[in-house]
Amino acid sequence: MAWCSQRQDDAGDTMKNTAQQTTTKTLTDLYRAIDRTQAVTITYLDEDGTESVRTIEAHDIRTTKSGRIQVRAMCRLRGEARSFFLHRITAYTLHRMAFVLDRPAATTPAGAVIVVRSAAQVIARELGRDYLPRTAVTRDLTTLAA
Repeated sequence: MAWCSQRQDDAGDTMKNTAQQTTTKTLTDLYRAIDRTQAVTITYLDEDGTESVRTIEAHDIRTTKSGRIQVRAMCRLRGEARSFFLHRITAYTLHRMAFVLDRPAATTPAGAVIVVRSAAQVIARELGRDYLPRTAVTRDLTTLAA
């Protein structure tokens, strides 16, 4: 089936084809869904090329160490937390329906929550997490000397 950049689904919501828009636009829409706690239906390609349609409740977007963008969400099909790679999402529809599934418990310690509002902030945050030293470096620490 040939996709146009947008089409109407049965509920009147607009389905967007990710190949017809920038990654920034897709991320912006997904962040909007997270901020508004609204469900998103995605068309997703598994590693073996199997296509599935799922309604998700996204709660986090992050990058992997390899640089791929990952959407963490509650999957209404499975009823549990799942991760979806952005490059495997071929189309999506934003809905006005609210979240209904319980989100997994936060793994970030209380008081250490950092709110990000843009793709640039996510990239900077993820780069900092991946490349900053895990332990504090002091002047008397000589094991790191070249």
